[in-house]
Amino acid sequence: MVIGSRTCPSAPSCFARGVDGGKRIRGVKVHMAVEKYGIPLAIDAAPANVHDTKGIVPVLREIAGRGFQGPAIGDLGYRGERLAKTAAAFGITVRPIACGRDRVFFPTEIVWVVERSFSWISRYRRLNTIVEQTKEHLVAFIEIAFVSILARRLARLAIQAVPA
Repeated sequence: MVIGSRTCPSAPSCFARGVDGGKRIRGVKVHMAVEKYGIPLAIDAAPANVHDTKGIVPVLREIAGRGFQGPAIGDLGYRGERLAKTAAAFGITVRPIACGRDRVFFPTEIVWVVERSFSWISRYRRLNTIVEQTKEHLVAFIEIAFVSILARRLARLAIQAVPA
C-alpha cells in the first residue's frame, strides 16, 4: 500500500479550509492510500493546514477496518513516532522513503504510484478547485472519477482481448 496527499485550492464556501504553509495554498488536503496499480483503497479529506501524519490516520483506520495489515509506504512527510505508534495499533507499519532532493521529485521504489493517481484525478475539472460543502461529497466525486478511469481501462482491455 502506498500513501500520499495532495493540496487542492478551495472556494470560501468549502466544508473546511486551511493554508498549506509549504505550498502557500488555501484549501483542502486529500489523503489517499492506493495499491500498487494506483487503485484507491481509502480516501479522506481535511483542511490544508492539517499535517500529513495526522490527516492520514482516518485512511489507515479505514484500511485496517477492512483487514489490511502490513507496510504502508509514503514520502518523508509520514515519518514520526506518533504516526508509527498509531499505525502500529492498527497493525500497519509506515515506512517513509525519501522521494526528492532540493524540492525536486524523483521516483523512488513504488511511491510514485500515488502521485500518478493524483494526476489522474487532476484531469477532472471539478476536482481541481474544491467547492463541495461536505467532505462526503468530495470523497464521492473522487470515487466517481476513479470509477470512470477504471471503466475506460477495462473497456480498453476488453477490446484488446477480443480476437479479430
